[in-house]
Amino acid sequence: MTDATKAAVIGLGSMGYGVATSLLRAGIDTMGADVSPEPCARFREAGGGVIEGPDDYAGRDVVVVVVVNAAQTEAVLFGEAGIAAHLDPGTVIVSCATVAPDFARRMEARCTEAGLLYLDAPISGGQVRAADGSLAVMAAGAPAAFAKARPVLDAMAATVFALGDAAGPGSAMKAVNQLLVGVQLAAMGEALTFGMTQGVSPEQFLEVIPKCAGTSWVLENRAPHVVAGDYTPLSAVDIWLKDLGIVSDIARASKFSAPLVAAALQQFVAASGTGLGQQDDAAVTKIYARNAGLTLPGEG
Repeated sequence: MTDATKAAVIGLGSMGYGVATSLLRAGIDTMGADVSPEPCARFREAGGGVIEGPDDYAGRDVVVVVVVNAAQTEAVLFGEAGIAAHLDPGTVIVSCATVAPDFARRMEARCTEAGLLYLDAPISGGQVRAADGSLAVMAAGAPAAFAKARPVLDAMAATVFALGDAAGPGSAMKAVNQLLVGVQLAAMGEALTFGMTQGVSPEQFLEVIPKCAGTSWVLENRAPHVVAGDYTPLSAVDIWLKDLGIVSDIARASKFSAPLVAAALQQFVAASGTGLGQQDDAAVTKIYARNAGLTLPGEG
């Protein structure tokens, strides 16, 4: 039990809800907040508290912000209804969204000015690992922030990487990870549909390739969605417009050529442009299938 720690989780979507319930299981007094009432009601039924107003942040030691992007992160902290002004001095902000390193550094500076601690702490592992408390956290921040947030980090993650004593390196590492995942998602869709042109069915692809050198975590996790024809979003196509866009922006600012990122990003842009933006990111495969005149399982 870590009942001395009190936490709040802002953003109870597929990842944030898993983080919040993992904290509860670890014995951490946890309150949740979301713009939608439905996940708040679910969290209350699971035994958590719900933030009803600014006063509810009093006494929270750690606030985990699990929103979609930089704009939402900034709005949650410093927007018109921002929470920073309502937090006790020394509260730790654990910021989990995928953002550019420069943005993370700016948020750390603003939190420092407000008397708050800040951890640049993007997460990886997906919905399932969020739910069972086995995420990977790529974190950077002051030692005092790590120390105070440790019970929360240990409850939500199997692995916490301490990458530096100031914000920036956590988001940089997440960008590296997202480069690989985004490119591998597009490559999975390309390989699966290329196989179809050669008489390899999606079912055969899924039976054989995971046991061969061409496999990856992405392929093993997402190809079953294509074979099942089930694009219920675990991570949506539109997430990759944001994340690969961030990678592309960082690369351009660094004068680094990233042609694989550019190629993968265009496939996700095409998928979003044809109305697939809120489908599971495996739906990028549909762009390859459409262009080749192929019919995927569950379609046609």
